[in-house]
Parts: sequence; structure tokens; C-alpha cells
Amino acid sequence: MPCAGDIDAVVVGSGPNGLAAAITLARAGLKVTVVEAAATIGGGTRSEALTLPGFLHDVCSAIHPLAVSSPFFRTLPLSEHGLTWLYPEVQLAHPLAGDEAALLYRDLAATSAGLDKDAGRYRALFSPIVAHWEELAPDLLAPLHFPQHPVSFARFGLYGLLPATLLGRSAFGGDPARALFAGMAAHSFLPLERPLSGAFGLILGALAHVAGWPVAQGGSGAVSSALASYLRRLGGDIVTGCAINSLAELPAARIVMLDLTARQLERLAGDKLPAGYRRRLTEYRYGPGIFKIDWALNAPIPWRAEACRRAATVHVGGSAPEIALGEREVWRGTHPEHPFVLVAQPTIVDPSRAPENKHVAWGYCHVPSGSTFDMTERIEAQMERFAPGFRDLVLARHTRNCAQYQQYNANLIGGDINGGVQDLRQFLCRPTLFAPYRTPLPGLYLCSSGTPPGGGVHGMCGYHAARMALRDLGIGPQRITFEAPGFPKPETAPPAGPP
Repeated sequence: MPCAGDIDAVVVGSGPNGLAAAITLARAGLKVTVVEAAATIGGGTRSEALTLPGFLHDVCSAIHPLAVSSPFFRTLPLSEHGLTWLYPEVQLAHPLAGDEAALLYRDLAATSAGLDKDAGRYRALFSPIVAHWEELAPDLLAPLHFPQHPVSFARFGLYGLLPATLLGRSAFGGDPARALFAGMAAHSFLPLERPLSGAFGLILGALAHVAGWPVAQGGSGAVSSALASYLRRLGGDIVTGCAINSLAELPAARIVMLDLTARQLERLAGDKLPAGYRRRLTEYRYGPGIFKIDWALNAPIPWRAEACRRAATVHVGGSAPEIALGEREVWRGTHPEHPFVLVAQPTIVDPSRAPENKHVAWGYCHVPSGSTFDMTERIEAQMERFAPGFRDLVLARHTRNCAQYQQYNANLIGGDINGGVQDLRQFLCRPTLFAPYRTPLPGLYLCSSGTPPGGGVHGMCGYHAARMALRDLGIGPQRITFEAPGFPKPETAPPAGPP
């Protein structure tokens, strides 16, 4: 591979975790080279022209509450490298029957007020998490360890370990609040009756009030570009179009970091790994995949609930029981007739992604792993249910099924964008219980979303893996801390609540 000169560390894969690992190593003074198989960097954080000229689409990730709140990303000068966050007026909209919608605002009080009889219950559930987020974040976004703030962590765990269906029914009395919570919990890709699914709803809901659900100006690829630019400022190199099929193809280095999942590590290292560890890798479980549609639109989506037109993220799935049924069907190996659809409409706040007066949007739903079933009709039927006339606005569409996603990005095994099932078992063992980033081969580490804390654009997997590697070398990196007391409000945010 074309790596010039002596290097200290090689990182295979340029997703957010690979770049985070590379930056952490480079900040410690190591000479780092990132190797990417694709022609462009970014992994799931890329933007491409998928439909018509002038329309820019996010290939996978589009909305970034974890990125803007990531303890690691917050230590990086990414704004100096071209990254600007844009915030919608409504962080999340969840359309219901008729022209109603449950709305998630930056302001917790405004969100509570919109939930009528559940206003007090919503505040009681989310206020402690929001108030203690700075204490919670380093513990939640980390491998298994004794928490730095055990009281706050234990308080969160009492609720977070619960199934989303149980937590939603017990915490709220009305359908809007239960539906809003179920949609956020469904980001877990778990059946909502499973333990730990409730934690996803709690974290995503709290993040709306702590940091917002922004989009990156110019597309999600801007996140990867900013990380890469900062890495190069630190002296790091990036080589694209260079697929690695065996560890023997890598140059000699003190550290090798793999932004790859368990199955790919087993394939690259093979017989070099001890039998027991290799068996654990082969037993690692991947979750459901996604079917995704990118749309080029002639006008904004005509949501029946007007407030949905002010949100960059819309959860389309109806009531909490409907969402739970659809997610349960996916885990049973069937394709829901009425899927839960996650919709992003970034041109609500970033018109630069489409020609004047035109828009882009995407919608994806969960499907069984490896599915090649075309969900276009079912997804668009759900869109028509809550936005009549939607199909009339479609100028062009681009679809990807699970098999096509894995072909596009080898990390997305079976179309799983989370790097593996995120249930209780693989929360503890991801892919192993102790030292999850370190492999039995000296100097070889995993740093992908297949390690703690799991999926999402936050870079914390890469950061923690790199810290472990530096400790093994006897280099003591500083633990990250928040930049200032209290979480800063972005200057570019619009009003926090309804006009």
C-alpha cells in the first residue's frame, strides 16, 4: 500500500470512529496513516448526488444529535475546518391521526406544554437526565466501567434498562407522548419489548434539549471532511481506494486500528487469532438492516400536520402500538406492511442541497438482515398517510436494500448500520466483556461501532480504542472533559419553542 516513510499507526477505515482514533493518536504525537477502501472517506457519513443534478443526498447518517453533543468531538476545532451545524425550529415531529403531531423542541418546557396531560410526566422523566447530562455522557458513551458519577448513572439505569413499551406505558398516560417516545426508542433497532430499548428513547429525547438534532451544512459529508482536515493539520495522512484483504498487506506499525466489525476482523486475521477469541467473533450478532429511499422533490413534503414542515426529522409510524408491532415483525423475519419510517428533510434548514425551490429528503425503515425486498411502495404509502399528495412531488428516487448497503460499505453487514445488535448481551460484550478494543494480537485494536458505546456518529468508539492503545504503549493521553460548565447553546439555533 502507498504509505510513504515510517509510520507509528495505521487506521483501517475512515468512518467517524476511524478518524476519531487517528486524531487521538496524532494528538499524542504519533505519525498516523488512515487507509480507506472506497474512493471517498466517511463510511456512513457521506453525501452524494444520488438522483438528479444539483440534488445532494446523505448516504446514511443525516441528523446528528450525538455528533454535536459528543464529548470527544466537542474538544475538536471542527468549525475551523468547515463544519457548521444548522438547527431546525422543531427538533423532531411525530405525526398522529388527523392534523395532530407530537413535537420535540430544544426547550424542555415547550415540549412538555405540547403534551397536555403528560406535561408534568415528561418533565419528571427527562429533567434529571438533561440536568445531569454532562455527568452522564462520559459514562454512557464508554465501555463497561465503574461510573465517574454513580448516583446519576444509577438513576438513569433504573429507567434505561426497561423495555420501551413498559417505560412508555408507565411514564405517560396519553397517546402523543407514548408515540413520541416509541419512535425515539425504535432507533435502537430492537423490539420495543426488549430490555435496554428504553435507554435509546431517553438519550435521544434528552439530547434534543441538551444539544439539539442538527444537520451539517452542505451534507453529512462535511462532518467527515472536517475531521479529515483536522487530522491532516496534525500531520496525519489519508489513503483512499486501498482495500485491505489481509493484515499482511499492512505496513509495519506500532499500532493498527481497525474501524471494522467482528466478522471482518476474523476474516483479516484468520488463523493468527486464538480459537476462543475467533469463536467469539464468529458468534457476534448483527441486527436488522434498512431499506432506504432518497427523494428529489419538487416542493416541501405536504405534511397534514403543519408543524412537521418545520422539523428536519419526522418519525412516520403512527401510534406506539403500531411502531412496536412493525419492529417486532422485523425481528420475526417479516417485512412490515406498515413500517416505522425515519424521515429526514434537511433542506428545511439547508437549501444549499437542492436547486432553488426544490428539496431533498430520505426515508428508511428496518427490515430483516440481508433483505432484498423492495419496500418503496410500503414506505411511500406511509408517507401518503400523513402527507397526502407526497408522491406527486417526487422528481426522482434512489433506493438501496440491505444487500446493496453491504456492497456499498462492507461494515454494514446485512444492512446493519449499528455495527451489531445493541441489546443487553452485546452492550456488555461488544465483542468481548473486558478490554473490548484490544485483540489477542499485540498492537491490533478494534475501533468501530462494533465496540462500545456502539452505533451513531460520535467518534467515541475510536477515541476509547485509541486511548487504550496509547496506554498499552505507555503514553498517557489526557481524558476528555467538557469545554465549559453547562452545555453551550448554539448561536445559530432558531427559537426553542413554538412561535
